[in-house]
Amino acid sequence: MKTIDILLVEDNPGDIRLFKEAFKNNKIDNRLHIVEDGVEALSFLRKEGKFKNNITPDLMLLDIDLPKKNGYEVLDDVKKDKILKNIPVVILTITKVKEKDLTNYKKNVVCFLKKPENMDQFIIGVQSIFQFLFLSDKFKDIK
Repeated sequence: MKTIDILLVEDNPGDIRLFKEAFKNNKIDNRLHIVEDGVEALSFLRKEGKFKNNITPDLMLLDIDLPKKNGYEVLDDVKKDKILKNIPVVILTITKVKEKDLTNYKKNVVCFLKKPENMDQFIIGVQSIFQFLFLSDKFKDIK
């Protein structure tokens, strides 16, 4: 079984903790890399500065409401890059996704996930993401 490298782009410490617990409870073998703003996310992905020795993640969980550069701006930059555009992205949001955002970004993301409000919902949400991803070719060797 392959260990999956996940980049979590999230500025809320409570949500970070919930994601860690959800990965643990779902027994997902992962290396979780965490950055807390959009500029840092792009530096991580481009292997700049303190991130120069990092790997390219297998999956990015991207919050929309971020400091410095929001999630949609990060997604725009990622999808313009020849190498980074192939990283599966799950968009995280606390509010319902607007129809125009679904239309504009649906071809560039695996799914939009409304952040759950409690631990049980987080566990189910993470489980659903990985069940869906396991059906894709990119993740066939981590089952």
